[in-house]
Amino acid sequence: MNKLDWAKKEIEIVCGKNDSYEFEYDRACYASALKAFESLCEDEHSGFSIQFARHILDRLIEGKPLTPIKDTDDIWNAVNLLESDERPDVVMYQCKRMSSLFKDVHSDGHVEYRDINRIVCINIDTGDDFKSCLVNQIINEDFPITMPYMPGKSILVKCKSFAYNSDYNTIYDTFGVYDALFTEDGIQKSLPINRFFKEVMNEWVEITKDEYNNRKNNI
Repeated sequence: MNKLDWAKKEIEIVCGKNDSYEFEYDRACYASALKAFESLCEDEHSGFSIQFARHILDRLIEGKPLTPIKDTDDIWNAVNLLESDERPDVVMYQCKRMSSLFKDVHSDGHVEYRDINRIVCINIDTGDDFKSCLVNQIINEDFPITMPYMPGKSILVKCKSFAYNSDYNTIYDTFGVYDALFTEDGIQKSLPINRFFKEVMNEWVEITKDEYNNRKNNI
């Protein structure tokens, strides 16, 4: 049995187990995956070449460029800022080649880059992942994006949040950023962050670890 016949059989098995209406979306995804696999087989990919093709396909699916992004005028679109935007001294641009990449040009001339998919927060209690503008700001301070930019695997940042003031109408008002896991030269490394914050008048204010632990121990 060749690889394509084997793949068809596997799809047939998993799809044959469920003929409910709710499974139709899953069925369509399996069919789409088989179509892509069949195309690779028809091009006679095998071994290294199929892995290389998979790497290319993965980057395209994830919206990541295949070559480094350079800061040239032709790759940016100006973003219309809302009147309520709190940064009137910043002009923001979105990258045409990578929709998650933004450039902030400040009135004093300095430039900052932000990739909103670059950082993923992990709740150390539940393992759930989420995004945080605060964490993005912290990581970008220590590891700013420079050009040319070739995005790799996401930086994983371990966090813990909780509500200290029960009278405060929010899910959490205290936030701890513990460490960051990132991949460098194919090796995963850990970098301690250990920065802690509390919310005051809808803004995050940095606090000491002792104050953070005191709030945590008294909820």
